[in-house]
Amino acid sequence: MIKFNTQLSLEEFLRLPQGDTIYELIDGEAVPKFKTDDMAPKFFHSSVTGALFILLSAWAQQKGRVVIEWAIKLTRNQQDWVPIADLTYISYNRLPADWLQDEACPVAPELVIEIISPGQTFGEMMEKATDYLQAQVQRVWVIDTRAKTITIFYPNALPQTKRGEDKLADSLFEGLEITPQQIFQQAGIP
Repeated sequence: MIKFNTQLSLEEFLRLPQGDTIYELIDGEAVPKFKTDDMAPKFFHSSVTGALFILLSAWAQQKGRVVIEWAIKLTRNQQDWVPIADLTYISYNRLPADWLQDEACPVAPELVIEIISPGQTFGEMMEKATDYLQAQVQRVWVIDTRAKTITIFYPNALPQTKRGEDKLADSLFEGLEITPQQIFQQAGIP
């Protein structure tokens, strides 16, 4: 792991070499996304990531992009913030289909999805969800693979937790009608 002793600008952070450790820019510091080996994604996390990618990509054709672990340029506490969501959906209305740059997402997406890893708490993810919403992300899904729940955070409403056959239908994602049960079944998690 690389050690950083100075505050980084957004440009300096984005120029860092890529390696085995994934970093997020938080308060001017490059912070490992997974602070311990216990937090690294395990089978449930990876399987749900894959299942969501398949289900959302099928729905998003001609509408937008679904991307796994894509850095996003945002602002948090009036500072540059570059989180790396487990999954991101951004419509072609926000980022045109012909945009093809090998760089961090330059605008706030409609949806970010964070899957709780071992060693992370729901409280930590709730705080991160709040930061996303304040940075103009429209929806945040926090997925708990152990409880088999998806908690949806909205900018102007209380969060809702969905489980089983509850539909994840949302006017922001017209035509998307999936349930937590479908996601966990696709992931092979009974």
